[in-house]
Amino acid sequence: MRLRLGLGLREVQDASAILAAEENNDEMYISSARLGQIEIESSAPSVFKILSLSAIYGIDFLYLLRRYGVRPDRVHKYRKKVSRQFTHPISTTVYEPDTTVTIPMRIDPRFHWETTQLINRVVAMWGEIPAAMLTHFNPREHIYAYVGLKDYTMFPLIRPGALVMIDEKRNRIVQEGWKNEYERPIYFVEMRDGYRLAWCELEAGKLTLIPHPVSPVRTQTVNFSDDAEVVGQVVGVAMRVAPGSETTSES
Repeated sequence: MRLRLGLGLREVQDASAILAAEENNDEMYISSARLGQIEIESSAPSVFKILSLSAIYGIDFLYLLRRYGVRPDRVHKYRKKVSRQFTHPISTTVYEPDTTVTIPMRIDPRFHWETTQLINRVVAMWGEIPAAMLTHFNPREHIYAYVGLKDYTMFPLIRPGALVMIDEKRNRIVQEGWKNEYERPIYFVEMRDGYRLAWCELEAGKLTLIPHPVSPVRTQTVNFSDDAEVVGQVVGVAMRVAPGSETTSES
């Protein structure tokens, strides 16, 4: 890592000295001799030295921990092994950005809420979302929506089956100020016949819903307020990146 960045042993040592002085922590200092030992893996660095290396090399701290044999993503598994028998608070921190959780995406319409049943037989479709998304879950601040499997309006930016986080406070249509399609606001709109996810333009009381150029869905113009209401702006998306077996078809 150090060589790829073009850093010498002394440069890393000097940088770590700055960090150690800033934090008033000598454990963050890495001498050139100590760095040499770390690089030939004759001994593992302390957590403070890993912190310094993370800052100096610009590499994710958790990645460096894994490199030296520490697996933060296994904390929850270890916790189950040594769980205490009394009630106690636990951390909900997600240590791995790629960690996913499986949740019900669609309930079998034949399900009767009055009777006790196996969940696996009740759920018609399961899906995975990043666990990190759940750490920001707050129904008081955002609402969440599921993009239908036949909704290709914003494909490929937002794929069918995605989960989106919506900020209801951002319900005024912004029609300028972005540099590319990734910055352009996507709005969640309630129509008379359902919901739409699209770029929007508002002019003379007419709301135009604009699909992604690659999408097979056509542009739609409706009367604003009478036929459509902007619920809010999409501020978060959880979806598969790989297309899998899906093929585009007009929604």
